[in-house]
Amino acid sequence: MLPIVVISGRPNVGKSTLFNRLAGKRAALVADTPGVTRDRKEAEAMLRGRQVRLIDTAGLEESAPETLAARMTAGAATAVGLADLVVFVVDARTGITAADQHFAQWLRRQGREVLLVANKAEGRSTENSVLDAYSLGLGEPLAISAEHGEGISYLMAEIADRLPPDESAAEDEDGEPNRPLKLAIVGRPNAGKSTLLNRLIGEDRQLTGPEPGLTRDSITVTLTDTDGRLIELVDTAGLRRRARIEAPLEKMSVSSAIEALKMAEVVVVAVDAVEGLHDQDLQIARLVEREGRACVIALNKWDAVPDRNAARKAVSDRLEESLAQLKGLPVVTLSAITGQGIDRLLPAVRQAHDVWNRRIPTGELNRWFEQALERHQAPLVSGRRLKLRYITQAKARPPTFLVFGTRAEQLPEDYQRYLVNGLRQSFDLPGTPIRLQLRGTKNPYAET
Repeated sequence: MLPIVVISGRPNVGKSTLFNRLAGKRAALVADTPGVTRDRKEAEAMLRGRQVRLIDTAGLEESAPETLAARMTAGAATAVGLADLVVFVVDARTGITAADQHFAQWLRRQGREVLLVANKAEGRSTENSVLDAYSLGLGEPLAISAEHGEGISYLMAEIADRLPPDESAAEDEDGEPNRPLKLAIVGRPNAGKSTLLNRLIGEDRQLTGPEPGLTRDSITVTLTDTDGRLIELVDTAGLRRRARIEAPLEKMSVSSAIEALKMAEVVVVAVDAVEGLHDQDLQIARLVEREGRACVIALNKWDAVPDRNAARKAVSDRLEESLAQLKGLPVVTLSAITGQGIDRLLPAVRQAHDVWNRRIPTGELNRWFEQALERHQAPLVSGRRLKLRYITQAKARPPTFLVFGTRAEQLPEDYQRYLVNGLRQSFDLPGTPIRLQLRGTKNPYAET
């Protein structure tokens, strides 16, 4: 029997749009009008290797027992009673409403596993609303945009992690479900991406050659690393500067490559080591950072580099100068043609994935935070010193930290960089994106 995932929430928070996104098809009618969904919709979906039964419900609202709205709510409540996991959706644009608070309390009484999702969270203007969702008492809110596909890969992974164990699924040596790590290989045209994929899987799956642009679509294969763990590997079309993208087919290929990058957990940026690190390679790495993915640089064609010491130093200097937001980014030198150094790539990918998933205990974080404030106290803003009180990790994938304090939201960028660099160095977070969010409010943990 498939595990049941129920999407619930008040009307017009985007439940049906999310249902369609997770189901991978337009199974539910969507519109801006509240109450479009009246009957619950069901569909099967594959979420990070787990086959599930999705249920889209009518919006939860309070109404007289004999009304249509009341009957719709009763149907939604019935679905929640069947759920292995309830995805409770709130609207990050409008913020937390009294109805959200009411139904969050109701959900907590149902004894079901609940995953809180803040939908319509595209853009910085919704950050405070996402943070306000903590007040519902349902744990960490996951910010997504179902309409634009932002955060959906995180949501799929979180749903899969929270479901009951799949008794039929393969397990690793520690008895944990062996879910595949999602890895994308991206880079400029003719950097050797397809040759690298062929070398990793041990067969000539992808067409290769000296002509740039042979790969037109994103191709997915699954492989098993030396530790017996699964990796879902995507080879993509080459990413070149936007001004050079002209043919409609190539525009589609680039769009597919960027979509593969957004769905990945770790991204290998393949670089032609003979040509060195180009501006476009840096732009691709910045895109990886902006999407919050773990990153590994693969210097391919290393066997053809005449002065390797000089080449390695040039790459290190360029990364230090132009990609400081990913300080400590892992760099692997290899040759996809000869196989030289290829055995170091997947361990580097696994290490980057571990760092990307790392969580730091709140007590340990705040001991570091106190020392960081002692070394360099918070700056003056408009003649008044900011009072930073404490820090906590909101989530991993990538590591995201909340800093609370009086007028914390006014913290200057240079001091934010000081804190991020300190977190990276003190907690061994090399090369991974680090998010710092600021909140000027009281400590929600003070009474716990």
